[in-house]
Amino acid sequence: MRELMEQVIDANGRRSTPAPGTRPRGRSVRVNVAESPLAWLAARGLVTPRQSEAGERLRADYERAAITPAVTMRWDARVDGGGGDGLSPIERQVAAKRRFDAAIAGAGRGLSDILWRVICAGEGLPAAERDLGWPARSGRLVLGLALDRLADHYRLP
Repeated sequence: MRELMEQVIDANGRRSTPAPGTRPRGRSVRVNVAESPLAWLAARGLVTPRQSEAGERLRADYERAAITPAVTMRWDARVDGGGGDGLSPIERQVAAKRRFDAAIAGAGRGLSDILWRVICAGEGLPAAERDLGWPARSGRLVLGLALDRLADHYRLP
């Protein structure tokens, strides 16, 4: 799905959305806000399919565990409680949280930070590097190592 939005880039490289009805001043870029940073890297061949699959599994468990606060009604809950797997919605959520915790623990200290920021929080690599105090362009290397360790945890071929 494509959801293009115009964003302004300031002198520090940070992006912001211009006010509706105004024309962006300075440098601007059109971005697909529906695309995750991991999908962006995979589309450009900067991560392997194995790494991408591992990241998507982690993101799916993160979302199923509903770790982030909900700001609206949940439309995915069924009245009959059915899902076909014999688990209630709460049991599925707890199982996803356990899988997520095990995957993050399997990545190890130091690598779990970049996994959470890029895959779960949807932060771009430059912002994650800046927030973690890392040198520019080091995040992709560390993210690759973290995704490899995550793929090993999931026993991906």
